[in-house]
Amino acid sequence: MADYAPILHILSPLRHVSPFDVNMAVDAGYATILPYSGVTLDEVGDLTQDMMFSRHPDAAPRTGLFIGGKDASLALDMADKARSVLFPPFEISVFVDPAGSFTTAAAMVAEVERKLRPTRSEGIKGAKVQVYGATGVVGGIAGVIAAQAGAEVTLVSHRDIEAVATKARDFKRRFDVDLESASGRTDEEKRALIAEAEIVLACGRAGVEILSADVLASAGRLAVAADVNAVPPSGIAGIDAHADGKVLANGALGIGALTIGHLKYRVQHELLQRMRVATAALSFGFEDAFILARSIVA
Repeated sequence: MADYAPILHILSPLRHVSPFDVNMAVDAGYATILPYSGVTLDEVGDLTQDMMFSRHPDAAPRTGLFIGGKDASLALDMADKARSVLFPPFEISVFVDPAGSFTTAAAMVAEVERKLRPTRSEGIKGAKVQVYGATGVVGGIAGVIAAQAGAEVTLVSHRDIEAVATKARDFKRRFDVDLESASGRTDEEKRALIAEAEIVLACGRAGVEILSADVLASAGRLAVAADVNAVPPSGIAGIDAHADGKVLANGALGIGALTIGHLKYRVQHELLQRMRVATAALSFGFEDAFILARSIVA
């Protein structure tokens, strides 16, 4: 096995493969990285077979396929397609993490649990979680992870409610989780929602304030608020990028983007390293990322 060099193939349906993922792969020790952009779902099977049949079976585990892009459902479908053509002894390793969203969402929920631990032994289980910016790739998966951990999750849309309702139905089909949908287009709608929230996850676009100080004043039950936006202004008023348990005006604890990002980096780095030195084929998704993130902050 030591004679077979690790190779990482990065697939993306977008025009460009993410430089972030390439940098992460280099830092994880990959010397050979092949990017493929503009890949369609129909092309994934043939590309995967070219990866698996071109090397000795002993090299298969260290032949890695990383699936990127910015669409969680499409990335999951691509991963399913790739795995469907694998068979012994040519099984290669597969890691799906579109736009870094799976590892980011895993880190976000794990950091929330860490802040809850001293006062809530059951963690996020049973908590009322609201995900703002849920139409995006991070927000949807963060909602799934929280729901799988036992939370009561509501996906909040800044557009038409159908934008998140469609996503909720898709994730129900894929993961058998129940996700509520709500509209948060106006501050009035947000105030009514956040009055019931115990956990808030802000997953909106960079540089866009989703929850103002005025809206947060209505959050009487809020315990933890987390924001993945590192570009000013923050997605949640009062939470800067470095916040790591900052006490907000209503007593809730705030978690900033760089605190989440530090854990996300460790999770993605570790999973890439595991693939690079694997002796048996590995397959990683957001569930594996969450297990690792939880173990790191335990």
